[in-house]
Amino acid sequence: MRPYNETTKTILLSFALAGGIIIAASSPWFGANLAQKLLDEKFLKKEIERWKLARALSRLKKHRLLVLQEKDNGTLVIELSEKGKRVVQEIQVRDLAIEIPAAWDKKWRIVIADIPEKLGKLKTRNARDALREKLLGLGFYPFQKSVWVIPWSCEKEVLLLCELFDITKYVNILTTEHIYNDIALRKHFHLL
Repeated sequence: MRPYNETTKTILLSFALAGGIIIAASSPWFGANLAQKLLDEKFLKKEIERWKLARALSRLKKHRLLVLQEKDNGTLVIELSEKGKRVVQEIQVRDLAIEIPAAWDKKWRIVIADIPEKLGKLKTRNARDALREKLLGLGFYPFQKSVWVIPWSCEKEVLLLCELFDITKYVNILTTEHIYNDIALRKHFHLL
């Protein structure tokens, strides 16, 4: 995935949350008009300079990450394209992190994956490898083959990965208060 600057990521993630925006279609100044509309309506959560916003919007349109549809009433609806939605998912996965609370709730989260090597045309080995890499990158402890453990809440992050890799039906998340002989886990996560 190509790297996106913070302005571009903010715009894409804002469109993902809002679904789309409507502006007057009367002017050819796409980037400037849309930038002004986004700023006026406080569409973006963080402050961005208008010229940076306009330039980023024009690039997103050029790279077909945004879809523009002119309506009969003279308005323009701007939404993420399918390609834009995939890029948002990739950004979310790349920036994914598990929040570590100040105090441990004394519960273990166990992710179990039983992903087949191949299913017809669907090749799942890449998804299995990608899931393993991402879980390790998020700080999970490899407890056994296809079993990872972490002491912090991780459900939404794991479900996002499963959805992206299309492996939800092969992955389960358990929460338990006891793992027999968990000394190695407690040492690994500095919970002794």
